[in-house]
Amino acid sequence: MSVTKIGIFWPGDYRSKPNELAQPNAEESTVQLERALKKLGRKSYRIEGFITRPHEAIEKLGPVDDPLIGVFVHWCYGPHTTDGVVGKDSPLLLASNFSGQWPGLVGLLNTGACLASLGRPFSRIWSEAPDWTADDEFMDRLTEWCNTGRINYPCQDIAYSAPVSPDAHARAKLVFEQIKKRRILALMIGDTSMGMINGYFGPRRLAPIGFSEHKVDQAWIIARGHSISDGRLDKALAFVKDKGVHFHWQEDGAHDFDENATREQLRDYLTVLDLVNEFRADCVGWQYQLGLVPLRPPSDFAEGLLNSVCRPESNGDVIITATEADQGNLVPMELMKRLLKAKGLHQAVMFHDVRWGAQYDGRFLWVLLNSGSCGAYAMTGSGDTLKGVHSYRQPAEYFPMPGGTFAGEALPGPITWARAYLKDDLLWMDLGRGEVVTLPEQIREQWWRGTTRQWPFMAADLGVAQETLMAHYLSNHIAVAYGDILEEMAALSQMLGFRVRFLGRNA
Repeated sequence: MSVTKIGIFWPGDYRSKPNELAQPNAEESTVQLERALKKLGRKSYRIEGFITRPHEAIEKLGPVDDPLIGVFVHWCYGPHTTDGVVGKDSPLLLASNFSGQWPGLVGLLNTGACLASLGRPFSRIWSEAPDWTADDEFMDRLTEWCNTGRINYPCQDIAYSAPVSPDAHARAKLVFEQIKKRRILALMIGDTSMGMINGYFGPRRLAPIGFSEHKVDQAWIIARGHSISDGRLDKALAFVKDKGVHFHWQEDGAHDFDENATREQLRDYLTVLDLVNEFRADCVGWQYQLGLVPLRPPSDFAEGLLNSVCRPESNGDVIITATEADQGNLVPMELMKRLLKAKGLHQAVMFHDVRWGAQYDGRFLWVLLNSGSCGAYAMTGSGDTLKGVHSYRQPAEYFPMPGGTFAGEALPGPITWARAYLKDDLLWMDLGRGEVVTLPEQIREQWWRGTTRQWPFMAADLGVAQETLMAHYLSNHIAVAYGDILEEMAALSQMLGFRVRFLGRNA
């Protein structure tokens, strides 16, 4: 780039509290970035304040023709960047810390996916060094961006074809024929959540891949919840207690989290179950945030139950449920469920955030951790029990209505992971193999408490280098299943019309 003046902006959350908590880290990271740019002989200026609304992105970023760098130090909404930069081709860089406590990398991954879904070019960069100017890789990449307006990352861990055995192809063909006979119906409760516009495909893109969607307003949960009888609630509560859920009621100062709070979460579970049965839906996308946050308890416990075979009024199957109404996870989760059943494996598929990661015992492990939609099987290893599931009060600063999570430590074992996304106006499917690892208790607790201790924890080797995922992955979410169904997923995805990309040494 011939210009030397670069604008720096802060993508923010809609909610004021997360921005307040993140501001010291944003200041520190911005100073680090300014020092790095100064070392390269580049001048920079700040676009003041967190961008917390789409109109602020339009008004603050829209008039800027200079190259821009967004500083990501916590969760932020995609449109708080995208709406100010779409329709332009000026150089854009997403810069992140690499921290579990301050998950800028999660915001970066989501915003990058949102930009890709809109066809807006961008580059990304990150550092976990205490002094960014001393991080040689970071400085080399920043130099490349300053000189060329883009960063080219290695692609040796990415492939676009992989062998598929005849048996795997036959299982994929069986599921494909099932979908041809009866399309998959997704019940969408609400719409896109917290700015994750990359996670919504809509009927035009769902139809060719064998999915339909039926939307209902989240207000139905409130209205219909009134008709759930006390008898059903009593039986549902007795079920989860008898099956072994450990409820951390009124612990650690959570005085408002009690049995009644869990009953209200079960009310929402039964309400959604009734909606699924009424519309004969196959799977669910549930927005919850932010619309229901001040009105109903967190949806996590209900979502965790829906994603479990062992649940009140179960029909013997999981009901694949994607939190935050994320169709980019909902689609692969439903396909994986069907392939797991076809292969004789347990049908549960877990929904997680790519939250953070670190080296351990010679390999890089990712902490996969999302407050909603991780089913019990990851913690129990069985479809007959909920023993191993813990329910803690969701952090009150973000969830004023009391309610519990659906948490625990994921058991070790081989996994297949997947993610669907939009790029170049086409649907793509990323696939990989990996392994869930059990950490020593001290390390596990250090990592867990360094992220969010109330949420389900999975330490996983995704079979892909840290750099490859950070540079190329197009989501903050990931779908994870125990067992090897990569070949089946590859074949089925291609039959349905996806472009398929394989990430990692095991793919």
